[in-house]
Amino acid sequence: MTIIGLAPSSVRTRPAHFDIERVIRPNILTLHPYRCARDDYSSGILLDANENALGHSISLSEDASQLNGDSNVVAELNPILGLDLHRYPDPSHPKIKRRIAELRGLPSINHVFLGVGSDEVIDLLMRVCVAPGREKILITPPTYGMYAVNLELSAEGGEGGEKGRFSLRVDEVKRAIDADPSIKLIFLCSPGNPTGTLISLASIRAILDYEPFKGIVIVDEAYIDFSEPGSSAVSLIAEYANLCVMQTLSKSFGLAAIRLGIAIAQPPLIQILTNTKAPYNIGTPTAHLALRALSPTSISAVRKNNETLNASRAKLLSGLHSLKELGLGRAIGAQDANFIMIPVLARGGSVPDNVRAQRVYVTLAEEEGVVVRYRGGEAGCGGCLRITVGTEEENAIALTKVKKALENL
Repeated sequence: MTIIGLAPSSVRTRPAHFDIERVIRPNILTLHPYRCARDDYSSGILLDANENALGHSISLSEDASQLNGDSNVVAELNPILGLDLHRYPDPSHPKIKRRIAELRGLPSINHVFLGVGSDEVIDLLMRVCVAPGREKILITPPTYGMYAVNLELSAEGGEGGEKGRFSLRVDEVKRAIDADPSIKLIFLCSPGNPTGTLISLASIRAILDYEPFKGIVIVDEAYIDFSEPGSSAVSLIAEYANLCVMQTLSKSFGLAAIRLGIAIAQPPLIQILTNTKAPYNIGTPTAHLALRALSPTSISAVRKNNETLNASRAKLLSGLHSLKELGLGRAIGAQDANFIMIPVLARGGSVPDNVRAQRVYVTLAEEEGVVVRYRGGEAGCGGCLRITVGTEEENAIALTKVKKALENL
């Protein structure tokens, strides 16, 4: 069966045991995607999409007066308001994809899909691959919580695919595959959230090459730019048709508010995602900002900021470890992301203490104005708080407040 929109190819798929047409649900393979007005023509007198020809109706004069004449509001919004907001956005965004392909060393834009954050990518992958009530995904807790949430959201009549939960050891993942051939997707978070631990390329290869698994391995690399260069699974894309790598502009690019997620895979899977996405999923303001964020000058700034955050991470980690006498344990996992996960121990003891950790968490937020994340309820994370690396000033304040909370609780 031919994937709609994808030219036939005589290139042999690797690994040999993988056939994408056996992974994608049959009704998705035959789905004819919605045809957008902008798929055919994007210039001229556009009378084809029932848009408002008079343009947007946003007025800045009243807003500025209510803000005591603050002209900065007008100056900030004018560039956005000049983006033809009354027109539907480009449904494909080839310029953004081209810059991503260049940044990540991909052969073409046909290896790139754009989503509304990584969450849209997760949702689409589950919808196109997993038959509700009959097929499953495998996750390796502790991990990003939206994998499980999206599976439940995609369930029909409450019958979601059962979630396999295994520690991230290749031998355990293989045993899970052997025990259950209905597993269609494996989600690996690298660096892990909340552990901050990078998964080696050798481990990812071992799962991709494992012949009994006929599904797709998804590697979520939201934090990859905080890791050592050369650690991204994108380097395996050319070899493996059963691999999908997710990335985002939310973390290292500092653009969490624009919600731009990225899927990187071989063209057949990218075409399937393209066929099933919403027609105009990436809005014009988001695209405008993303294109500039991916310019050479902006990417240089991203790398410089990442170096600063990594240096701050090391300093913050050292400061947290200096509080061991007050009942703060050694950080959990490796330090390959822009956060640290560290256990709060029972007072005077060496055992992680969820009750004390929750008290520290609430005290920091409600009395000290420092908000961290409690993660004690997750597998292997007893008593843990996850602390994002902030600015140098924020980190110094956080250390002082954590010390105070531990002394009093």
